[in-house]
Amino acid sequence: MYNKIIKDLKKVADNNRSKHDVMFFKTGSGQYGEGDKFRGVSGKHQNPIAKKYYKEASLEDCSKLLDSKWHDERQTALRILRLKFEKSKDEKVRKQIYDLYLKKRKGINNWDLVDVSAPSIVGGYLLRYSEGERRILYKFARSKDLWEKRIAIIATYGFIRASEFENTLEISKILLYDDHDLIHKAVGWMLREVGNRDRVVEEKFLKGYYKEMPRTMLRYAIEKFPEGLRQRYLKGKF
Repeated sequence: MYNKIIKDLKKVADNNRSKHDVMFFKTGSGQYGEGDKFRGVSGKHQNPIAKKYYKEASLEDCSKLLDSKWHDERQTALRILRLKFEKSKDEKVRKQIYDLYLKKRKGINNWDLVDVSAPSIVGGYLLRYSEGERRILYKFARSKDLWEKRIAIIATYGFIRASEFENTLEISKILLYDDHDLIHKAVGWMLREVGNRDRVVEEKFLKGYYKEMPRTMLRYAIEKFPEGLRQRYLKGKF
């Protein structure tokens, strides 16, 4: 299946899209996506390919794709793995997918790759397990690696969907003073998702930390608040 997937991706590759993605995903020297390569295959075109092959593609196929120098191939692998994980009722298979994800996480090295996969695969797997198993997220949150930190917080979206908020709030505290904009946005986004389900829980957290958190994080967290309430937070009037 590996060769068939590559062939299908090449068929829908767009050179103009490739040029756009190289700039959009910050691949320049010293930028967070430094050196990454793009065929120019959008998510709109990747999804049908993932749906076409997820049943037949092996974990070995996905592993090879995750080793690819091409961003689009790694993302398609993650879409296939996500479908395999979500469709499977076999806990052994789900664990194999989770283990492969962790093993190959060095190739999950941009925000879109994390966001398309971590909630379902990492969050979805750990949702069934105790705090002991979930400690890996805290390890990642304290990592020096930008993408491990993003995996840590974005994976908790899988818990938020099940109305479990504690891990999100605890990891948000760990990342509160992180210096990267992509972490500020990720934490703010997850806090917003908590608030979408329980505003009281989110506001209790915000009232304790809103003066300390980076401005971008706060703006993301309160994006859906009524304008008057948003301004109170932004002006520090609590």
